[in-house]
Amino acid sequence: MKAQKLTKTAMAKKMRTSRAALNRLLDAHDTSLTLTTLASATAALGKKLRLEMEAA
Repeated sequence: MKAQKLTKTAMAKKMRTSRAALNRLLDAHDTSLTLTTLASATAALGKKLRLEMEAA
């Protein structure tokens, strides 16, 4: 968000969500994050989400 100079309000609008939902996304202690929300945030930033699993 900083690199693209987006405010929380502008980012939430791009994600088509509320600012409160964005605040939950940005809260490192909030464990209610979903992949859908994360994908929406990355798309709003013009990025692509890639999830990778590796053997332990």
